[in-house]
Amino acid sequence: MRADRTFAYGATAGLLGDLLLGDPRRGHPVAAFGRAAAAVERALWRDHRGWGALHTAVCAGGAAGAALLATRAVRKRPAATVALTAAATWAVVGGTSLGREARAIGAALEAGDVEAARARLPHLCGRDPQSLDAPGIARAVVESVAENTSDAVVGALVWGALAGVPGLVAFRAVNTLDAMVGHRSPRHLRYGWASARLDDVAGWPGARLTAALAVAAGDDPRGATRAWREDARKHPSPNAGPVEASFAGALGVRLGGTLSYGGRVEHRPVLNGGGRAVEVGDIERAVRLSRRVGWLALGAAIAVRKVRT
Repeated sequence: MRADRTFAYGATAGLLGDLLLGDPRRGHPVAAFGRAAAAVERALWRDHRGWGALHTAVCAGGAAGAALLATRAVRKRPAATVALTAAATWAVVGGTSLGREARAIGAALEAGDVEAARARLPHLCGRDPQSLDAPGIARAVVESVAENTSDAVVGALVWGALAGVPGLVAFRAVNTLDAMVGHRSPRHLRYGWASARLDDVAGWPGARLTAALAVAAGDDPRGATRAWREDARKHPSPNAGPVEASFAGALGVRLGGTLSYGGRVEHRPVLNGGGRAVEVGDIERAVRLSRRVGWLALGAAIAVRKVRT
């Protein structure tokens, strides 16, 4: 069986597995990777970029190397290759869990239970929930759905199309390392520099594809294109900017503004300033847009894999 077909069958099965089952409830491979990366950090940590780069190389390189060995072990068995691709896709994408968390927060807000929504928000993003009122929580959820559509779904499929199972695994490893050590805390400002920069590079193609697909799948293609073109570069993140701006335009809402991470207040530029304020009902709209973008991304990844082979 040709490589493009094994990828198409495996990636589709993996995305269906995520749709039907969500993340594995026990023994999640990403959680196991996170524990291993934390152990490596405890052994290597120094307040130095070089040691952080070594941490990134050991963890991301080890995950990619293991995936490459597994791929080579089954390369002459098409059914096993499809199964491995399906398992890897299911393990690294997280669209269903993303939607479930967003909807749970939306349901709490709909019921008027702001405290319950604040309690669940850390499952979705790193904002300080106690500083947010109901509209602020709703905006944080929509922004997180947009950004994680790229990080948890589209980016992985892009790298799967480019490099097969090792690409899927390596992208998730890099993205996980960025979440663990890539933030600007005193401990990780230097040590996490390499992980943060590598995540920027790895996330670049997926972020642009996510933005393009949000334009195609949203309610206002013209507005999404305009917000992407005019506002994306204002965002401090080179990859979150295009994604959040295009989602804002596609949904007709304003994103960005003042937010708080770990006690640090940031004043970010407004994205799609002509849109209205985010409402609770926009959470469901964002989740549906995310789902459409994810399936379109699968089609794009299959097409890229076919061209490459």
